[in-house]
Amino acid sequence: MPKAKYKRVLLKLSGEAIAGEKGFGIDPKTLGNICDVIKRITNMGTEVAIVVGGGNFWRGRQAQDMERVTADYMGMLATVMNGQALQDALEYRGLDTRLQLAFEIKQIGELYIRRKAIRHLEMGRVVIFAGGTGNPFFSTDTCAALRASEIEAEVILAGKTIDGVYTDDPKKNPDAKKYDRITYEEIISKSLKVIDSSAAGICKDNKIPTIVFALSDPENMIRVISGEEIGTIIN
Repeated sequence: MPKAKYKRVLLKLSGEAIAGEKGFGIDPKTLGNICDVIKRITNMGTEVAIVVGGGNFWRGRQAQDMERVTADYMGMLATVMNGQALQDALEYRGLDTRLQLAFEIKQIGELYIRRKAIRHLEMGRVVIFAGGTGNPFFSTDTCAALRASEIEAEVILAGKTIDGVYTDDPKKNPDAKKYDRITYEEIISKSLKVIDSSAAGICKDNKIPTIVFALSDPENMIRVISGEEIGTIIN
């Protein structure tokens, strides 16, 4: 088994990454493959926290004739559904987990408390953060940056449907060029859409690197944890 480079990481999963080829909802096989690798990461001795998006169910910016606040809260609820699915799949594989929510739904998970989250990680549990920040106008990227800072994660691993950061959307522009390394300042100044400016600012201020990689091959998580340079490193 390869040796882990990191002791504590925050894994940011996009909603689309667990939708598989369908592009909507949750694909059990894709989710299972991801959770298989997460189990191997914990076996390497790395503490894993997860922030999951909700784009496989709902994207607020696509809502028409709807108040932004309402659309954002619907997106937060979508992340709770994905968080439950992740928790179920991980526990099916024998992992101990905790689902922490940014707002109270007592029947589903516990309310986010920083000290509790850190203690869960120290006890070897996988902690899933759902519900975003609990506030409208903030993305799950911002939530990932905020939670990573709070729990003192060494790095954010951003598993996406593309294999890194590009000069433009590679799905729309075949001439887009991939960055191997880029700074948060460049992300902000060039208005690159890989993470939002709020998340970039939090990571920059707290000196937390982000590694963006393709989750189409879940083995990439092992490669990143082992220190292999793939995707794009933002620092």
